[in-house]
Amino acid sequence: MVPGLLAVPPEPRRPALELLLARARVARSDAESAERWLGRAFGLDDLPAGALTAGAPGFWLRADPVHLRVLRDRVVIVPLSALDPAYAAALVGALNRHFAGRHEFRAPRPDRWVMSSAPAALEAPPARELAGEDLGAHLPPAPWPALLNEIQMALHEHPAHAGRELEANGVWLWGAGELPRTAAAPWRSVSAEDPLALGLARAAGLAHRTPPAAAGEWLAGLPGAGRHLAAFDAAHETLEAAWFAPLLAALKAGRIGMLTLHVPEAGLYFETTRADLRRFWRRPRPPGDHAPR
Repeated sequence: MVPGLLAVPPEPRRPALELLLARARVARSDAESAERWLGRAFGLDDLPAGALTAGAPGFWLRADPVHLRVLRDRVVIVPLSALDPAYAAALVGALNRHFAGRHEFRAPRPDRWVMSSAPAALEAPPARELAGEDLGAHLPPAPWPALLNEIQMALHEHPAHAGRELEANGVWLWGAGELPRTAAAPWRSVSAEDPLALGLARAAGLAHRTPPAAAGEWLAGLPGAGRHLAAFDAAHETLEAAWFAPLLAALKAGRIGMLTLHVPEAGLYFETTRADLRRFWRRPRPPGDHAPR
């Protein structure tokens, strides 16, 4: 599962990925964020992302760091990723001091925060679904707007922001709930850096780990035959050499029987078997050419 896979630039060319996409059998599903895709895959329409990310009992919400950009007539949400760990730790520490006795904040990953709370209803989409959207149009009902504003004020003018173009000056709350009693998915194992994906694997009783640097090591460590999921946060330049090329080679050699590339925000998945690779008339082309029009 690779969000943004079809949005990579056409250059440099990616021969292995382009061949896999060209020869695949393509199917459509609902266009959705990676978080919703994972929740649906594990049978959880109401995804308690906070508790799954925290990996702890109790009522939790995701409190993902965002940059709130003030424009002339609105405030725009900019989701943040790849935050510096020390920066994230400083901000989470400030929030814990401010909200001591009311809420606990944790950062299982620098760009994936959670907040404990008394149980309360909250319906809100993941932050990445609101990128570039007007904050005011998506605020949940009381008491959440007041809490979001208090968090914003607690982060305002923190000295750790100095020199940063996009400071984490707010959070977006979503994914409220407790750990699910049951979860199930079609895979035997899950490899991911995202604590939500790993939390879902734990809830379903699946083998789970962070992915190694390359597909060869990943294949060598799979716990037996069956279907296995490798979930990435986004497409990046190292995937071609480290993952797509060795997976294509493994498919050609018959070491794996089928490879499926899921692109959740495009609502597409590309399924390729060894026999599909013989469809030579399907010429490789840049990934963007496969995006929905």
